[in-house]
Amino acid sequence: MDKLLALKMFVETVRCGGYSSAARKLGISTSSVTRQVAGLEHELGASLLNRTTRNTSVTVAGQTYFEKAVAILDAIDEADAVVADRGSDAQGRLRISVPVEFGRRLIAPHLSRLLERHPGLEISLSLSDQVSDLLSEQIDVSVRLGSSVVSEDIVSKRVGQFQRWVVASPDYLARSAVLAHPRDLLEHQCLRFDYGGSHHHWTFQSDEAPIQLNVHGRLQSNNADILREAAIGGGGVTLLADWLVRDDVAAGRLIRLLEHYEVNPGSASSCINALYLPNHRGSSRINVFIDFLVEILNPPAPATPAP
Repeated sequence: MDKLLALKMFVETVRCGGYSSAARKLGISTSSVTRQVAGLEHELGASLLNRTTRNTSVTVAGQTYFEKAVAILDAIDEADAVVADRGSDAQGRLRISVPVEFGRRLIAPHLSRLLERHPGLEISLSLSDQVSDLLSEQIDVSVRLGSSVVSEDIVSKRVGQFQRWVVASPDYLARSAVLAHPRDLLEHQCLRFDYGGSHHHWTFQSDEAPIQLNVHGRLQSNNADILREAAIGGGGVTLLADWLVRDDVAAGRLIRLLEHYEVNPGSASSCINALYLPNHRGSSRINVFIDFLVEILNPPAPATPAP
């Protein structure tokens, strides 16, 4: 029995929910799939699937075996990709983690162009505002905003920069205290991003000495768009990336405040970084993605018409 082939057929049978569906996906006969899975069960001395006239379901032992088999097949695919990944063009699957709204608004609209350029590239895109563990989560490259990673265990490449804007709705400002100086925020409801810690400092930098304020408010969230919607609804003042609220400011749904200050939460920077493990240096997949990020995050300035 070809053990690798049997594993593939077993995995597809579980994923497809039956022998016939798996056979159609694999382009082979149902009897071939049935025979391979039966041979696997015979070798293991255990039933992997429950069979009835109407459906096929996985047993408890089969579920455990399925998870291990998927890991084995993924590892083989990854090994193949690593060898091919040092070639001139990107080949194989690239697992990417990006912040939720950043991925939706800035990455997703351009992905088709990246895939069109590199026919051998597959992308698995995960959206999360939490910091990813590249190793345990098997992430090839993670994009983080404002993170300053200094570690021998992580390679950090700067791919862009952004600003954070203090914004609030016209309705909120019309019924609230004057907001002309950063310290005025202490009298306002501040909609805060939840970074997982207990401190919510906003740091204001100008020609003067830095001003660090421990802002307060009744709403915090780990999703930036929730804060954006709450601000538009008149819930308070918030600090968000310019790319997230630029259209709202242009449309008058939000008003930008304290424009003469550079503002960041705590000691965070305004850099956009691509992070990956040192053993991925030279990876064609990661290199083309980083080049793609630099391209979309740093578009050329419009040409100035000749006089």
